[in-house]
Parts: sequence; C-alpha cells; structure tokens
Amino acid sequence: MKKIICVLTMIGTLVGYAQEPTKAIDTTKVTLLNEVIVTDSQIKNPAQIIVKQDFMEKVVQPKNSGELFKDINGFHLIKRGNYAVDPAFRASQYEQLNVQIDGGTKAFHACPNRMDPITTLVNPEEVSKIEIIKGPFSVRYGNTFGGLINLVSKSPANNTKLISGSVSSGYESNGNSVVNMITLDSKIKKFDFSGNISHRDYGNYKDGNQNEIPSSFRSLGYGLKTGYQISDKQRLQATFRQNFGRDVLHAGLPMDTDEDNSTLANLDYKLEKNGDYFKGLTAKVYYSFVDHIMSNTNRATFATSEAVSAVEATTYGGKLETEWRLGSKVNLFTGVDMVNLSREGDRDRLVKRNMMGNPLPTPLAFTDKVWQDSYSNDFGYFAETKIKASNKSWLTVGSRLDFVTSDATDLDATFATLYPNLEKRNETVYSGTVSYKYLFNPKYKMEASFGRGARPANIEERYISFFNIGRDAYEYVGNPNLKPEVNNQFEVSFDGKNDLKGFFNSVQYGTSVFYSIYENYILGVVDETLTRKYNATTPPIHPKVFRNIDNALKTGFEVYGNVKFYNNFNFGTEVSYTYTENKDFNESLPLTPPLVTRLKLGYDYKKFWAKALYTLTAKQDKISTSYDEIATAGYEVMDLNIGYKPVESLSIGMGLLNVFDQYYNNHLTFAFNNVAGYGRVPITEPGRNFTLFVNYKF
Repeated sequence: MKKIICVLTMIGTLVGYAQEPTKAIDTTKVTLLNEVIVTDSQIKNPAQIIVKQDFMEKVVQPKNSGELFKDINGFHLIKRGNYAVDPAFRASQYEQLNVQIDGGTKAFHACPNRMDPITTLVNPEEVSKIEIIKGPFSVRYGNTFGGLINLVSKSPANNTKLISGSVSSGYESNGNSVVNMITLDSKIKKFDFSGNISHRDYGNYKDGNQNEIPSSFRSLGYGLKTGYQISDKQRLQATFRQNFGRDVLHAGLPMDTDEDNSTLANLDYKLEKNGDYFKGLTAKVYYSFVDHIMSNTNRATFATSEAVSAVEATTYGGKLETEWRLGSKVNLFTGVDMVNLSREGDRDRLVKRNMMGNPLPTPLAFTDKVWQDSYSNDFGYFAETKIKASNKSWLTVGSRLDFVTSDATDLDATFATLYPNLEKRNETVYSGTVSYKYLFNPKYKMEASFGRGARPANIEERYISFFNIGRDAYEYVGNPNLKPEVNNQFEVSFDGKNDLKGFFNSVQYGTSVFYSIYENYILGVVDETLTRKYNATTPPIHPKVFRNIDNALKTGFEVYGNVKFYNNFNFGTEVSYTYTENKDFNESLPLTPPLVTRLKLGYDYKKFWAKALYTLTAKQDKISTSYDEIATAGYEVMDLNIGYKPVESLSIGMGLLNVFDQYYNNHLTFAFNNVAGYGRVPITEPGRNFTLFVNYKF
C-alpha cells in the first residue's frame, strides 16, 4: 500500500529519502507539542523532508509501530516473531538509537530479550509522522549515538468539531489475522480531546515454503490525549496510554510472553514569546511502567524444566528547554533533561529431570535473579546554537554533558563473585556536534556534519547475569565497569530538485555518505575462564562477557531518485549500503545489513491510488562469526497495493504482499530458539499475503 512516511531531518542531518509534497498543517492558531524538529523562520529551507504519513488517507496495516520503518531507506527490522520488532538503522540498534515518543517521552522494555520494545507501546495507527535525525547531529534530545527517532502521534490541537472520529478494520490472509480500531476526537472551546482503542489478533504465518512459523499474538490497547489551549502562545497537554499483549509467541527467543502490560503517561507544556531575546520554553514530564510475564510452557524444554519469569521496568523523566534569540542571526537552545530507569524481577525454575534425562523423585525449585534490582539515572545539560552565516549558509554547534549513575542492589551470588567490590558508579559523558549547510540556490543544497555521540552502557550490558539474551546460544554476563561507547560520525550530502516541462514533471535526487570511527564499542566476548551457569553441559560451554573493543568502524551511503511524470505517476529508487569492521576480531560487527535497492512505481488520481514496490536485497557474506552469524542469500520481493475512496469519508485499501511467494530470511531476523521441530536456523519471512483495510471517518 502507498506509504507516505514523514521523515524529518534537521540541520546537521544528511538527507537520503525520496518524498512527495504534502499539505502543510496550519499551526497559526495552535501550539503543537509533539514534534522535536522546529522550523525556525530565520532558517530558510531547513534540511528537512516533510512527507506526511496519515493512516486515515492511505490505509495500511502494520502489525506494530516497528514495521513503519521497513520501507525507509537505510532502515531494517530486527524480528523475533511478529510482535517484538526493533528498527535498526545503518547497523545501529537497540539503545544505540534514541527512540522516543512525542518529542521526548521515553520508555524501556522489562524483558531482557526485548519481547516488549518501545514500538509495542504505541499503535501504528496513532503515528501521524516519524522524525529522524540520522546520526549524533543534535544534543537537544538526550544521548544520541546512532540517530534519533521520534514517533509523533496525532495531536488533538488540530480538532475542529465537537465530535469526530473513525472506525478501521483490517484482515490478513496469511495467519487469518484481524485488527480493529476506533478513534474519537472532540473540541470544546479551549479544550480538545482524542481517544482510541484497538484490538489485534494475529495467527501463525506461513513462509514461502508453507512452513508454519510460531508468531501468533493478541493485543489490546487504548490511548487518551487531552489539551488545553491556555492562549494562542501557551498550551498544556496530557497523554495516557495502556497496552496489553497476551499469548505472544516468539520463535526466535527461548520463552514466550504470557502477559505484557504497559502504562505510559506524560504531561507537556509549551510557551511561545515574542520578546527580543527570550523566545519561549517547553517542559515535559513522563512516566512508564511495564509489567511482563514470560514462560516456556509451550517450548521443548518444558518437559525438563518449567520456567516462569515476572519482570518489571519503571521509567520516569522530564525535560526543560528554553529558546533565545541573540541578534538577528543566532538562535540558542539551552536546557536540562533526565531519564531514570529501574528494573526488577526474577525467574522461577522447577527442574523435573536430571542431566541424564531421568525424572527426579522430587522436582528442584530455583529462583534466578534476572535484573538484580538494577537502575540507571541520567541527568543531562545541553546547549545548541544555530547561526545564519550568510544568506545561503547556516552553522549549527552543540554540546552536551551527561551525569550517569548506575547500580544493582540485589546481586546474584555468582555475579558478585566476579565483581567483589562492586559499588554505585558515577560517570560523566560528553557529546557534541557541528554542521554546515550551504544552499547553491533554492533547488540545490549541500551539508557537511560531524557528531560525537557517546552512549553509556545499558542495564543489560552492565548487570545481566548468565542469561541468553542474544541472537546466538551463549549465556551473557554483564560488566559494570564498561566505558561509554562513542560514535565519531562524519557525513556529507547533496540534494537537488528540478522542475521539468512536458512528459516529465519534476525530478528529485540526492546522496549521503557517512563514516564512523567507534571508540570503546560494546560487544559480548567469549570468556574461556568462565563456564555457563545453567545447563552447564549444553554447548556453548563458555559464556560471553560484555567488553569494550578498541578498533571498529562503520561507513556507507544512501542514494535516492524520484521522478514525477504524466501528472499522476511517480517512479522512485532508493539504495542503501552499510559496511562495518571489527578490527580487533577481523570481522564485521554484528547485525550489519546487506545492500538494499528499492524500486517504487506509484499512481494517484482523484479517488484511486496504486503502488508497486520491488525490493532487491543482496546476499550478506560479511558477517560476525563470533556472533554465530551465517551468510544470508540475496532475494527479491514484490508488493502490490491499491486504494479507492468511493466517498470522502470512506477509504478502502488492498494489498498483495510477497506476490511471488518468495522463500527467504532477513539477515537481521533471529534464528529459531527452543522450538520443537526446528534447529537453530534463521526464521523465514511470511509468504504470499493478501491484506484488506477499511477506514470510515465521521
């Protein structure tokens, strides 16, 4: 289906996506809070692409918000099944990407295997656009190592009616899956409201060889958002969301999700001023709680050992930012932010058989400390200046200082033996950026950027204790003494647009090239002085311990071109490639994606639209053998989508995905883990799939 993705990049961000023009939202009478990208009137033609993504206009049916990234140039998906999907960008993933909701709200998973990433907390139908900064090129939004992703949900500030809303329903043939959603919007004087509720019921899908992949899940979620327009220049807005996942099968993980319950709340305030110096401020506070229960009830190991794990993650934080105008050519943003994360929970095991496979007279009960009651607190200060150097050039300079505290208060005995003098740790982390943009004329622009993004180790890397949390079969052990990993990224881009006459209407094109030098890159490394703690005779015998490696790099490029012709047709192509090198191990870094080329042909006329997407993925033989990666064969997949709008309020979309029923696996998708009948081989992707999605607005 025709996806119109909103990808915003700011000064210092290198553009590499094809786009289509969209109608601008009139914000002259409302104060919007959700966006992180701010277009300043002093900065003409900022380095942004604005391509509106609206599920009410172009009906689509992603399973979760993670799938919104699958057609964005440079992005790939890390999948463990259908439910837990993480975006990866240029071989950066997980906490290497700063993923947030509505301009700064952060939430973290409770499961050590990431069964519940942040993308499960927001319904994809809520997302009105996505903002992306393609590297450590801003310091205003927290620690940013490999890039910033902001999922912007629909704002009730744009409501105009007393009551309005929509009803949506979708179906997928591969898995016999259904999704339903209702939204309601209202505006009463200075108050505005928006609410939604959705239900998803997905079955196991079949791959191109008709193998059934355990991937079913059920989820129910709702969200409430209300705003108060104090004045034309002041707005207060509150958001509350809850999502409930049930009976989620994860073919790529050792356990399944019995229950996943999440709560997310935030309060935002924005003030705009017309003063000579002080231009305004934004303030945000947020809270997230994830309650997660997983078990191996449906797994091959259940006959030997029953395992149930109940874990929790609590996140809270906030941000205060001020804007200043220092003369006619300088804008200054200053502020503070904080994010506090704590995790608790254990795994209860009931061992029913001995290592020889014989039943025990009396099953043995054990409790394993999953998170060791650990926490990480980050308090940051930042300042970023945008300078108009001339009528055609702009300079951005930013600096950031983070003070990070981490500790674990209930240590596992084996872990405590490895780190006998473990105490609360305090770190100071510095990040910075500088970028330069030049407009040759309104149709051509060039950008050059440098960013130093520093990321402190996350809780898994610090405190996980002999648990299988990777794509491989190793137990992993944390390292509280890790140094922050640093990405020194250089990037240059060029973009152009030409209006044409005759058969061809316009052409857009661009390219960006990046090079990263990593310091203290964090990686799990086999420690032959240790033996695995659980199932001690099961290979691999030695666990991995997180370490800093000395020499690693990343480089690559993105290219795009887009031609509009014959008024209603559009043809685009996108190419992305990332190369990584772990010089310490003489191999690639884990989860490095292959070369991908996309060809898109679209048609849009009045009430009808159609789109064909042909994706060519090259083989990937540059792998990390220490991560147990195997080479992935190349493949080609075609998707066809059409839509029709018989009346203004009704939209119907249909799709035929993987038209040729291709049998393939994505290089970043996990391998089968503890699934009866499957060895540890890569999980294959869905075969041919017919989809139908209907949306009615009132």
